[in-house]
Amino acid sequence: MTKLTTLENKVVWITGASSGLGKALARECALQGAQVVLTARRYDELENVRFSLFKPEQHISITADITDESQIRHAYVQILEQKGRIDWLINNAGLSQRALIQDTNMQTERAIMEIDYFSQVFLTKTILPTLIQQQSGRIVFISSVAGLLGTQYRASYSAAKAAIHLWANSLRAEVAQFGIDVSVIFPGFVKTNVSFNALNGEGKPQGHQDEAIANGLDADVFAQQMVKALMNGQEYVVIGGLKEKLGVWILRLSPSLLYKMIRKMKVK
Repeated sequence: MTKLTTLENKVVWITGASSGLGKALARECALQGAQVVLTARRYDELENVRFSLFKPEQHISITADITDESQIRHAYVQILEQKGRIDWLINNAGLSQRALIQDTNMQTERAIMEIDYFSQVFLTKTILPTLIQQQSGRIVFISSVAGLLGTQYRASYSAAKAAIHLWANSLRAEVAQFGIDVSVIFPGFVKTNVSFNALNGEGKPQGHQDEAIANGLDADVFAQQMVKALMNGQEYVVIGGLKEKLGVWILRLSPSLLYKMIRKMKVK
């Protein structure tokens, strides 16, 4: 468990960095002194984020679709050429869901799993040789409270977020000997565009904001809490409002009680 007092000169690679949590995390890491590598599909949007950061000249924008393995390999090579190392990888890019199981086609099921699980597995496996060679580094996965609880309208999303959590647990056990840390973050409701982009059963964006998301934690506040927890070396971090934290607490004490509560919840 590696603790840090500063991110000065640390290279932090953030996926999904053009908006939402990724953008907020980039801002916070830059303020803590990191050299931030911003990755998403659209270069112009990444550059807008980069110019908004503290000391923009020390950060870089590298485009890649996280589901395209050749693009990820190319991005990885570019980062090593320009920065020479990777200290933190924050697997932030992801996709949510707003559809009942009976209304979700298999193409949509697979699309969510591809983005929220397989792409993160591949990216992590791609950079592992560098972290092992360095004998240091931290790999971060953004799971979700939904990945701990499971709720209506989010079955595939919950499953993917649970899968990456348990994969991360195995990874942590395997790479500890190399000085590599692994952290999993479980956000509750945070104010971002996640619900606008969430897929319906046919695989199309929902296109509107959820009330719970609109009333959620501010993205910058989330980023501050998350980066502080990571710098303190924390490995299992739940960040959200009282309702989400209470749900996780009840899950540990009485899963059957939680499942009864979830059945009565209005979660869409």
